[in-house]
Amino acid sequence: QVQLVESGGGSVQAGESLRLSCAASGDISRLQMVGWFRQGPGKPRELIVAITSGNRITSYLDSVKGRFTISRDDAKSTVALQMNSLKPEDTGDYFCSGRESNSWAYWGQGTQVTVSS
Repeated sequence: QVQLVESGGGSVQAGESLRLSCAASGDISRLQMVGWFRQGPGKPRELIVAITSGNRITSYLDSVKGRFTISRDDAKSTVALQMNSLKPEDTGDYFCSGRESNSWAYWGQGTQVTVSS
């Protein structure tokens, strides 16, 4: 089993930054990759970006390209999402997820991000 815990959400003004962190514990060697997802009010959950165990990064969601950056720290078993130049449309619940056997099998509880104009 794998446990994922997100942190770092909050309320900010447009243009400001937040850094989300996903702390993984348990049998993390099972994970092919870790992804960050978000779900805005009344919207479906969408994949923002993912990073593999080999440190390969997938394509970013078009709306966040150039503003968000994913990174991992294997020593701390964390995956971070640096979010700069935040916009009101970035508001939502942010989740990290672990992929195993080609399925997003593990999920954190989420952290809320609110961006005011």
